[in-house]
Amino acid sequence: MSQTSTLALPFMGPDVAADYQEAKVVILPIPYEATTTYRRGCEHGPDAILEASQQVEYYDEELDKETCCEVGIYTHEAIADTRSAQVTAEQMLQVTQETVHKLICDDKFVIALGGEHSITTGVVAAYRQAHPNEAFTVVQIDAHGDLRHEYEGSIHNHACIMRRVVDMGLPTVQIGIRAICKEEADLIKEKNLTVFRAREIAANTNWIEKAVASIHTQKVFLTIDLDGIDPTLIPGVGTPEPGGLSWYAITTFLHQVFTKHQVIGCDVMELAPIVDSVVSEFTAAKLVYKLIGYQHI
Repeated sequence: MSQTSTLALPFMGPDVAADYQEAKVVILPIPYEATTTYRRGCEHGPDAILEASQQVEYYDEELDKETCCEVGIYTHEAIADTRSAQVTAEQMLQVTQETVHKLICDDKFVIALGGEHSITTGVVAAYRQAHPNEAFTVVQIDAHGDLRHEYEGSIHNHACIMRRVVDMGLPTVQIGIRAICKEEADLIKEKNLTVFRAREIAANTNWIEKAVASIHTQKVFLTIDLDGIDPTLIPGVGTPEPGGLSWYAITTFLHQVFTKHQVIGCDVMELAPIVDSVVSEFTAAKLVYKLIGYQHI
C-alpha cells in the first residue's frame, strides 16, 4: 500500500516555490477520508486548496508585503492518500506523526491540509513528541465540539479529535462551537473546558480579547476545521452549521494569537469542494496564506 503521492501544484504557484532546504514553511497535504458522516469529499480538499492558491494575490494588503516572496514555502508530497489506496486510521496516524516530527526536527513551520479532522491527532502527537517537556495549548476553531469518546465504533472518528487531545493532557481552547451532543456538554462541565460558543461570540464584542487571554501557555497549536467559519463564506464542508465566524473575526483573532503567543504549527481541515464553485477553496487558500503571513510578521 502506498501512502504517498505526488502533488501537481505547489502552494501559491511554481514561481515562488522554495526548495526544501531553503523553506521556512512546509505545506503538508493529507488527503485522508475514512469516517465522514454527512457530505463526503474532504480527501479532495488539499488539492483544491493548492489549486485555488494559484489565484491568491502575493501582496497582503493587511500586512503590506508579498509574504510568499519573503518566506520560502515548500509543498510536501501528499501522505495517507485515500484517493489512491486504502489507509487505516492507525496507518494514517503513524505516517502523519512520523512525517510531521521530521519536519519539526528540520525546523520547519508546518501547516497540514486535510482531509478529515481525525488527522489532527497524528499532527498534535508529533508536536508532543518534539516538545516533551513544554506545555502547549491546542486552540480549535470549529463548529463542533469533537469531544465524543468514540463515534460510529471508532475512537479515531473525525468527531473525536478533541477528546483525543484532552486525553493527551493538553490544555484546549475551543472557538466558534455551536453543535455538541450531551456527552460533550457533560465533559465540558466535568473538566471545565474553555469554550467560546458561536452565540456568545455573536453577542460579545470583546470576545477576542477574552479568548486570547484564556490561553495560558506561551506555545500554541492551531487546528482549524473550516466549518468553524460561517457557511456563507465556506459552504464546502462535510458538516455545515449555521452561524460561525466571519472572515474578519477569524483573521483578527488569529492575528492576535500569533502576536501574543508562539504558534508552533497549524492545520486546516475538512474542506469538501463543491462542483462548479470555488469560493470555499479560495477562502481556505487565502486563510492558509494569512497563517503564513501572521507567523512571519
